[in-house]
Amino acid sequence: MDEATAVALVRDGNTEAFSYIVEHYHAPIHRYLYHLTGDYELTRDLVQDTFIRAYENMIKTDSELSLRVWLYKIAENNARQYYRRKKLVAFIHFSSNDADDIPGGNRMEEMNRSIAIEEAMLKVPYKNRVCLVLHFVEGFKYREIAETLGISKEAVRKRVARGSLEFRRHYSEEGVENETL
Repeated sequence: MDEATAVALVRDGNTEAFSYIVEHYHAPIHRYLYHLTGDYELTRDLVQDTFIRAYENMIKTDSELSLRVWLYKIAENNARQYYRRKKLVAFIHFSSNDADDIPGGNRMEEMNRSIAIEEAMLKVPYKNRVCLVLHFVEGFKYREIAETLGISKEAVRKRVARGSLEFRRHYSEEGVENETL
């Protein structure tokens, strides 16, 4: 089933079609929100709220929508609202549970690298960090990030560039060689 068909069926009251959407997007939305919060329980709550809001609004609207962008936009709004209410510092957790599977990899080195990445990302301002996560972790194109965040494509480009520079600077301060960004 394609996205447009699933959305049309949900609007007609088909709950199985919404189950398909949840199954298809649950893991990516969960991963995205976990990268923004670093808190498993909070992430579960935000993911659940994201899909509840998506269902409620999908039924109400008749407009064409890019389901992927729309769901990430709802997830982003939920995270932003949570942090506004609680005034907590966002936390990014890039863990590598597969370090033992890396040929020649050293688990301790991989853990140190993950910690350095976390600490460096924590120092990148939230608006730039969101763009970095959407682009490099979730694989969004600049146009999709712009639609998700409600900003221009040029603003996304600048935030990714600035965020990358900030990340590199903070990552090198952690004593680890620069790699990806």
